[in-house]
Amino acid sequence: MALTATLYGFDTRLSDIDRGVYENFNARLACQPSETVEYMLTRYLAYCLEYTEGIAFTEGVASGDEPAVLVRDPTGRITTWIEVGLPDADRLHRGSKRADRAALYTHRNVAQVIAELSGKGIHRAAEVLVYEFGRGFIAALAAVVERRNEVALSVTERQLYMDVNGRAFETTITAHRID
Repeated sequence: MALTATLYGFDTRLSDIDRGVYENFNARLACQPSETVEYMLTRYLAYCLEYTEGIAFTEGVASGDEPAVLVRDPTGRITTWIEVGLPDADRLHRGSKRADRAALYTHRNVAQVIAELSGKGIHRAAEVLVYEFGRGFIAALAAVVERRNEVALSVTERQLYMDVNGRAFETTITAHRID
């Protein structure tokens, strides 16, 4: 019998002071059986931190050739390719060629991620930002996330403040470049 995805809901109030983005939205994510809750939460945070008109989740690890999150302009052209975790270098290369901008959000050890991607011939590799959350932040979120969640998320000066179901969390978002 095949396993099915677990659905999670995030009623979100986003205040991204750094970018001047203030939105309320309900995000629904399917956590695939082969996907960790940490990966799913990193995908959700990437969506929030990149939130703009035309942003959309893909099917996550089940999406094939699409990234975890992408942004399309009104004509349907992909403008931003957003990967999560530790994508294959070829996949990041293709995404960087297809979109105006590519980014990577990781819940893994960022030094290992960068070492794995460095020198792999990624298109415009120096322009691809790799975003890291503070050590233990994603694991702490994973420990309290429920199937339905009330989230208030604020970003100021790359400091992330998050309230999930009445529990407060904070971390610094650090950007790195692929060598």
